[in-house]
Amino acid sequence: MTTKPERHRPLAIRAVASLGAAAIGLFPAPVLAADAGAHSPAEFQQDAESGDAMAQYNLGVTYYQGLGVDQDYGQALRWFRAAADKGVVQAQGNLGAMYEHAQGVQVDYAEARKWFTKAAERGFGMAQFDLGLMYEKGEGLPPDAAQAAHWFRKAAEQGNVIAQDKLAVLYGAGQGVPQNYAESLKWETKAAEQGDAAAQVRLGAAYVEGKGVAQDNTQALRWFRKAADQGDPGGQYNLGNMYKDGRGVPQDYGEAVKWYRESAEQGFAGAQNNLGIMYVLGNGVERDLITGYMWLDLAAASGIGTAATGRDSLAKGMSAAQVEQGRQRAGDWKAQHPNAGAVSSGGSYGPP
Repeated sequence: MTTKPERHRPLAIRAVASLGAAAIGLFPAPVLAADAGAHSPAEFQQDAESGDAMAQYNLGVTYYQGLGVDQDYGQALRWFRAAADKGVVQAQGNLGAMYEHAQGVQVDYAEARKWFTKAAERGFGMAQFDLGLMYEKGEGLPPDAAQAAHWFRKAAEQGNVIAQDKLAVLYGAGQGVPQNYAESLKWETKAAEQGDAAAQVRLGAAYVEGKGVAQDNTQALRWFRKAADQGDPGGQYNLGNMYKDGRGVPQDYGEAVKWYRESAEQGFAGAQNNLGIMYVLGNGVERDLITGYMWLDLAAASGIGTAATGRDSLAKGMSAAQVEQGRQRAGDWKAQHPNAGAVSSGGSYGPP
């Protein structure tokens, strides 16, 4: 079999779980104001009824989180609105998030955008980011990449790591802003240095391909490893590629297999494909056609066309019993990993 391991181009895709999403979508769960002290819900209630804006906000948090009272989104919404009307930006942001995600009220994107905009225009970073997301996704209005980039930049300049990553992707793709690999690299680096695995993977891919920066395999290896050490399947996959190809490190098929396996076990199809081929070729692992067939079959089920071609080519040199064993192992793996199907929070380097 002559099929070579699959290597995908960088992807602008991230696993939702890697975003650190809190209780209200990507907006952080409400927290009490720093000066709230040890007030009881009754004390917040008394001050809120008297018109104290921060007490109204804190009472909203109390009901939202169920702190000393039964959780009640309706009451949280009521008190966030009271505080928002008085200009408390945290309340405006949380009110927008509740409208966006139907908490205590039906979804209303126009209201969500209204309150996010009020808070964003006053410099509230998370509202700026969520407003950018609304424009990016086209919630309640057509998608607007330029507006998304505008608000992501505002949030990114305040250090919002996900906004930095989003802005980098927009510059890399030329969406909403002129394509500019150097600018993309700038924001990707900021996010990567804050520990964002998605940014670390994309930054590594940029160094491999020389996009916006001089080609540098050593730097690519460094960033792929940082993402891999965080358990990111794309980082693990790319680190495996670096060891397989001998880029920035001596070629080591054993290390390549190790990292492909880490990624493949999370459901990353490219790694499953490459791991299958390593088994078929006996590179870094004892040759095992049945196990190779299993991994290629799993990759093919996820849409990797070359995996399906390689699997079918491999089957021609196997007995019917061996092919059936490979299929059974693939089925068993799927049954044991019902939630598999991870996507990299970053991307991958190299042409197919």
